[in-house]
Amino acid sequence: MTFAHPLFLLTGLLALAAAWWASARLEPGRRPTLPYPALTYAAGAAPSLRPRLARWLPWSLRLLALLLICAGLARPQKVSRRLQGWGQGLDIMIALDTSLSMNALDFQPLSRVDAAKETAARFVRGRFEDRIGLVVFGGASMLACPLTLDYDALVGRIEGLSAGMTGMDGTALGDGIVSALNHLKAGTAKTKVIILLTDGRGNVGLDAPTAAKTAAAMGVKIYAIGTAKRGTSVMPVDDPRLGRVMVRVDEDLDEDALLEVARLTNGKYWRATSLSELRAVYAEIDALEKTKVKLPETIARADLYALPVLAAALLLLAEIILSQGALLRWP
Repeated sequence: MTFAHPLFLLTGLLALAAAWWASARLEPGRRPTLPYPALTYAAGAAPSLRPRLARWLPWSLRLLALLLICAGLARPQKVSRRLQGWGQGLDIMIALDTSLSMNALDFQPLSRVDAAKETAARFVRGRFEDRIGLVVFGGASMLACPLTLDYDALVGRIEGLSAGMTGMDGTALGDGIVSALNHLKAGTAKTKVIILLTDGRGNVGLDAPTAAKTAAAMGVKIYAIGTAKRGTSVMPVDDPRLGRVMVRVDEDLDEDALLEVARLTNGKYWRATSLSELRAVYAEIDALEKTKVKLPETIARADLYALPVLAAALLLLAEIILSQGALLRWP
């Protein structure tokens, strides 16, 4: 523990000087001006415990409170140091498909989009010193979070995603890749990665293999994940007459395009048909991408002044209660 303003500790000397002056005034030996003849037999008898406490305890509590206030003014701080070490230091953009088909209930009890959100958030919380961003795409692509080290903010953005949030029908797979590349340009890490997750095929905008060639030219690796159950699935749809109904959704995952995207960028492709498989995919990506960079020493300071100030307030309160109660002195 250190003090941000240690000179304030010198004010404690004034408190000690005041205590010395008060103790000199409280020294025994002074005679009462109006003696009581009937109590001459008690002359010289030692006072009982209560008068002694009434004489010394109140000002002792005040002295201790003053010393604690002086310590609080000095601003005590807890200093935590993290020595130089190693971190990953990657730039990672997560590109998530949020088309309406992501509402399909492939990952019981979760939908595709909820499973994608849960595993992406777990991945982010498990990284260290990587800058991670997020783009989403449906019929169009948009930035949800730029590259950041604020993982709490990023996880909050991930948890707020929903299928159909772009407001446009379709799956702009290639545009999602290009959007992620545009936001990786500002990154300074040597290794740059896109984690691409979709349940369908690109049917609007730029085609995915062409976008992947751009990524390869920039030295960006793409890990592609296909999230769709084989065969047919069901998806909740709000019907204006019947309310919420379940409709069948046919498998429409373009694995050939995703395999080509991974091949062109020296990445990898996975098919995940359950929550456990999707978690395993992210765990494998986490293990694959570990690039070490040296981190500077960081120092964190936490103020502790509230503790001595609060203790001083409690002591003064105790002194008032005792002086006006159990230790009240009558003339």
